[in-house]
Amino acid sequence: MTAPASTSGKIRVAVVGAGEFGRHHARVYREMDSVEFVGIHDVDAERAKAVAAEFQVPVIASLEELRSRADAVSVAVPTIAHAQIGCVLLEYGLDVLIEKPMATTLAEADQLLTVAARNQRIVQVGHVERFNPAVVAVLPIVNRPLFFEVHRLGVFTPRSLDVDVIFDLMIHDLDILMAIVQEPVTEVKAVGIPVLSDKVDIAHARLEFAGGAVANVTASRVSTERVRKMRFFQQHEYISLDYARRDALRVGVKRPGPQPEFSFEKLPAPETEPLRAELEAFVQAVKTRQPPVTSGAAGRAALELATRVMASILAHAASVNIHSNSTPPSVPDGSNVLLEKGVLDKSLVEKSAQ
Repeated sequence: MTAPASTSGKIRVAVVGAGEFGRHHARVYREMDSVEFVGIHDVDAERAKAVAAEFQVPVIASLEELRSRADAVSVAVPTIAHAQIGCVLLEYGLDVLIEKPMATTLAEADQLLTVAARNQRIVQVGHVERFNPAVVAVLPIVNRPLFFEVHRLGVFTPRSLDVDVIFDLMIHDLDILMAIVQEPVTEVKAVGIPVLSDKVDIAHARLEFAGGAVANVTASRVSTERVRKMRFFQQHEYISLDYARRDALRVGVKRPGPQPEFSFEKLPAPETEPLRAELEAFVQAVKTRQPPVTSGAAGRAALELATRVMASILAHAASVNIHSNSTPPSVPDGSNVLLEKGVLDKSLVEKSAQ
């Protein structure tokens, strides 16, 4: 069932989840003239009230209310709830943007895609770095790169400790690597350890692609400084992306030899906040009914590769007798937890599982 159209002619958007990510979605939606921001929902009523008051929008008391009040919804809740809440909203006839990772398991991701297809709904996954101006600037000049070095390092915060760093941070770079190389990953070797939490906090992966490209990817949430960079080499060129600065540098070899000559070019990049670009792309997909760049299929592919990295880490940990509370890539979905909390209706959960 599709919600009635907005009298303003604008896409009606809402946010489910009033945590850090949800608050930022609310902030950007409030600034967008192309949408009607109808409200925010969270199981923590006080937190929902605080964010709603900050951005002067209504509190949505239940998911059921969204059926008649919204056209599209950002889902920014803990990862364990992504699939079940996403499926319920899709069954309501709503398009959804689900924060990354799109689900805790590939089975849950497949369930989301099945429900979306059945209801002819849009699913976009929140791989916001795809909209980083540095990435946008680099994609047009990609010419069969063969070697990547990627570092995504951050200081410790209590955010997103429900998932390992692979699914929290590294998954951004896995998604971008697949978008750049556009070839299957044939081999994964990875190592990771818990440091300050009971999940993997720092990890390194070496990926080999079918065409011969190799990527070394490091992700950490326990570093002393914030570094978010990608460097890659293609024929006669070196490209450096700085996600934090949102810029990219192209270094070319003008004259090889013992006294080489180089050219340096700062690539033109759009001056836009990545989250703003992401939400604008979501609204555009809702309007045009065209698949978004970071579609559900792209989100599933990133989750699948992240799951392979996690499996390699667990295999390595077992071989060297290191133990953590990280769950192998086969964990139960969050429906029972959500049902117990009264977030979901049992009949809707059962319908979305069909």
